[in-house]
Amino acid sequence: MRAKLLIFASAIGMLGWGAVLPFQYAYAADTRGWGALIAAGASSLFSVGALVAAPIAGRLSDRFNPVHVAVAAQLLGAAGVASLVFVDVPGGFLAGMLVFGLGLAAAVPAKQVLALQWSSSDDRRKVFAYKFTGESLGMAVGAFLAGQIVDLERADGLDIGFAMAAAGFVLSSAIIALAGRGAQVPAEFAVDTPAADAPGTGAPRSAAATGSMGAIEAATGAITVIDGPVERRDRSVVRAILATPALRWTAVVTITLALGFYAQFESGLPAYGLTVLGVDPGAIGIAAAVNCVVIVALQVLVVRLTAKRSAPSLLMAVGAIWVVSWLVISAAQFAPGIAAALFVMTYGIFAVGETIYSPVLNPLTAQLAPKGMVGQTLGTIGALQTAFSAAGPLVAGVLLGAGLADVFLGMHLAVSAVAVFAAWRVKRALAASGAGGARGARGARGARGAPAESRVREEPPTTQVPTT
Repeated sequence: MRAKLLIFASAIGMLGWGAVLPFQYAYAADTRGWGALIAAGASSLFSVGALVAAPIAGRLSDRFNPVHVAVAAQLLGAAGVASLVFVDVPGGFLAGMLVFGLGLAAAVPAKQVLALQWSSSDDRRKVFAYKFTGESLGMAVGAFLAGQIVDLERADGLDIGFAMAAAGFVLSSAIIALAGRGAQVPAEFAVDTPAADAPGTGAPRSAAATGSMGAIEAATGAITVIDGPVERRDRSVVRAILATPALRWTAVVTITLALGFYAQFESGLPAYGLTVLGVDPGAIGIAAAVNCVVIVALQVLVVRLTAKRSAPSLLMAVGAIWVVSWLVISAAQFAPGIAAALFVMTYGIFAVGETIYSPVLNPLTAQLAPKGMVGQTLGTIGALQTAFSAAGPLVAGVLLGAGLADVFLGMHLAVSAVAVFAAWRVKRALAASGAGGARGARGARGARGAPAESRVREEPPTTQVPTT
């Protein structure tokens, strides 16, 4: 029940994204007459706020109750976007958009940790899939409703969008707070105190000395949680990511998949369609709608079909789908008569990849995260995605503005291919970790009996494979 309430709350919380972001550029630049610099600056500050907030919120989610972190972050976002109703100067608008971005992004890792805590290993992918679908619907509903009532000919024409976003944050916070009442934190997500046992004494190691790392079981592809040593608490999450091959390559997958689509969804692809393919502006809206419809229609089916597949293999499939998508949209240049249809089809193909990507990446990242650093790891990976996504419009603007459409297409084909390679490296890293652990386990059991609490916690049951 808590997971269902979280999904509902996440959908409502994304109303603000759809109600404000599609209209804020035209509102600031034209309606208010503040110019393109202020409008672009507002978008950049929104992204900067997201980039700064996600890792900090992830760390707070590890140290404190993530319910409180999510609620506080969304209330902060509500205050920021509500303040825009009363703003009449550019500086105030920029500050409000910054706070809006801070609040929206800070709630993300906290809600991801809650999705992990409020789901079992059997339905974790399903929860993340439904959460993503709900957020997509929330964005679409927010954009649709705002599109019907926003009037960009008036200075107060976007006030209803700001109010809708603030109300969505407040209601979402109330639902999360209600769902979190009386919830117990599972042991695998608990923040442990430093171990008092001195090494080499023969005493059992405390929980603080062990952590969780995901491995892919060869037969079923299921994620297995393995007990093993974790990083020292004073080690930064960035160093922990860089020191763990599977996490390091997962970060590369995140960056490349973000650059391969999400960075271009709102600006680069529409700009390419309008300026190079010459499609009608209405086709842009149809393409976005098709993307949302495909996600909603296929998400449940895709989760069922991929339930027993390994996460790295699925991420390789996503990268391959990205490659196909860019090939299709590249072909549109040579078929002007059906360019609009191919453009819309591309958004639908991307959506198929999204239905695979969304329920897989965050659970995999969480399984690979050191114990006590789940929120920090999710927040840092999310910040990487935000940072590179924010750079996408700039890259698209420079290349398309210079008439280098072929370079724009070729670069994204190459980036998508790198995503496939990086996902393959994640698979290799996890396989190597499991093999090395098996060799070590045989030697350890020959010397002494392994205590029950140090054995593998399996999801679902697989062969016991201690780490090296």
